[in-house]
Amino acid sequence: MSEGPGWVGGARRDLRATRAPGFLATLGMTRKQLFALFRALIVAPLFIALWTYFVPRWIEGRGAFAEPRPLGWIIVAIGAAIGLPCVWEFAWRGFGTPAPFDPPRRLVVTGPYRWVRNPMYIGMGIALIGEAIVFPHLTRTILVMTALLWLAVSLFIVAYEEPVLRRMFGADYEAYCRDVRRWIPRLKPFDKPAAPA
Repeated sequence: MSEGPGWVGGARRDLRATRAPGFLATLGMTRKQLFALFRALIVAPLFIALWTYFVPRWIEGRGAFAEPRPLGWIIVAIGAAIGLPCVWEFAWRGFGTPAPFDPPRRLVVTGPYRWVRNPMYIGMGIALIGEAIVFPHLTRTILVMTALLWLAVSLFIVAYEEPVLRRMFGADYEAYCRDVRRWIPRLKPFDKPAAPA
């Protein structure tokens, strides 16, 4: 989404109105950023736990997580390495969270979003595939769930998310969509900053 406070679209912004006094200012953090990070630290773990623990356990029962195979954790870590920076970018740059009811207020085109439009969904999908490898009693359930979630997310993105982003961010989002694909990463990172909010 957007470059956030400071350098935005190549121009320096006055930060006095948004900077928090004292300790936060020494960290280069605003109250908006701190509040967004706090919200994201609540929303993201709950969302992740829902799909990686609660739903699989509800479907498969108590034995769902028995007999783990550690090799799959490498795949889970790759998914987390893709998805977690997205949560940070949403909070730090966009002043929002991954939740549809608390979206970023600025267009985030930094971090993993420089390569692909939906890296958070991609990271979560990879992590779920890793979980299917780790827990043999969940393999079929997680793979079916991942396929169904990908279909649902694709429909959600096309029918709701992208139209809302077009209304919110207009030409900046249109330009971003022209240069960055929905699911297939670019070879070179997108480097056109969004206009200041």
